[in-house]
Amino acid sequence: MQATSSVVLLWLLLMAWSAAAQGNLTPGSVTRRIELGPNSSGEAVAVAVSPGLSTVFLFDSELEQAAVDVDTPMGFSIVDVGRMTLRVVPSAKIASGEKVRVSVRFRDGAAPPGASFLLTVHPAHADSLVEVFRSARTVESYQQEARDARAETLRCQEENSRLVSEHRTPGGLAGLLAVSGIDGTGVAGRIVTETVSSDPKSALKPFIVRSYRSKDRVALEVLLRDLRGEQPWTASGAALRGPHGLELKVLRVWQEAPIVSGGTGRVVIEAEATAESARGGFSLKLWEYDGPRTATIGNVAFP
Repeated sequence: MQATSSVVLLWLLLMAWSAAAQGNLTPGSVTRRIELGPNSSGEAVAVAVSPGLSTVFLFDSELEQAAVDVDTPMGFSIVDVGRMTLRVVPSAKIASGEKVRVSVRFRDGAAPPGASFLLTVHPAHADSLVEVFRSARTVESYQQEARDARAETLRCQEENSRLVSEHRTPGGLAGLLAVSGIDGTGVAGRIVTETVSSDPKSALKPFIVRSYRSKDRVALEVLLRDLRGEQPWTASGAALRGPHGLELKVLRVWQEAPIVSGGTGRVVIEAEATAESARGGFSLKLWEYDGPRTATIGNVAFP
């Protein structure tokens, strides 16, 4: 009976916090497209990369493979240069927020003779595919970009409609019923503290982890301690990555109060997930606002 009460209480709190909670949407699979004009100034184009995740550049011209230059190659576990491709995978040695300049040159010597990119390290997200156009783009490329833009616009409209709908509904359990967040099976909860793993490099350690699942949502309640560093820590975003690279769409990250050195704190994460997509072990990564410290928890399972 006590466990059931705590499950209901958490979801009541989630609904009450929804107006003030931070939204953090998982980036879609839209391809980045970069055009290089013949008179490009050589200013580096920012590209997001992340430790352990692959970023692939596809060029429409052949590269001078020996002339590809990475400022700090030791910060990458993979730097693979192909005839018209460049694949990079940052290692765990590279810090969040760090910027690495990468320069390439093209074989034919036409304008522009090369290009520069500023790889900016994010703790959890990366631009997975970057198409670089040096000559005129094809009609098909523009059509695909238009399709991607329409899909992104539709996603944003759906997300906006969801937020507006939730703000109009009542809070608490009535709100969950109003937005069809639960069905006859209710909300299931599980204490997973004993089975999760903590990355030894994390800025904080979990000492209590509870997972929850409703009809189409999952949530985690994580209590953290042993903060590294003197500055207070506040979660800015979260990523939930499951089997085969599946990444859940995180809807909210809520923190009770900043965590200070020697203290403890609670973070609640809510994400979209069906019963099928919530299966298996997940990795949770939390990062702070404007800082390099992250917390990674592995082998998280939902009811």
